[in-house]
Amino acid sequence: MADLAAILKKAVSWYAAGGANVKTFAVSNEEQQVYAVLVVDSPIRKQEAGIVVLARLVNDKIIIEEDTTDRPLVNALIEAGIPREQIVLAYAGDSIPEPHTS
Repeated sequence: MADLAAILKKAVSWYAAGGANVKTFAVSNEEQQVYAVLVVDSPIRKQEAGIVVLARLVNDKIIIEEDTTDRPLVNALIEAGIPREQIVLAYAGDSIPEPHTS
């Protein structure tokens, strides 16, 4: 699963490229395997901070909780070799699998 986490982290971090009048921040929680990019207006705040993308691992599935981009994370993951069957689009209404407990 470490390889899957590395692929997910790299794919999510790509969205932290910034842009005109915004700052983006890649944020991760390695223990919970949650990866996100946040955005804030800069230099003047006009809107609340927001989520660009938010994804996490549950067992061998990637759960995309949020994706507000015009270049969907699901496509980047598929291009990185992750089978579509391993990707859950929670933001689009896909069912989220329950985590396995040991």
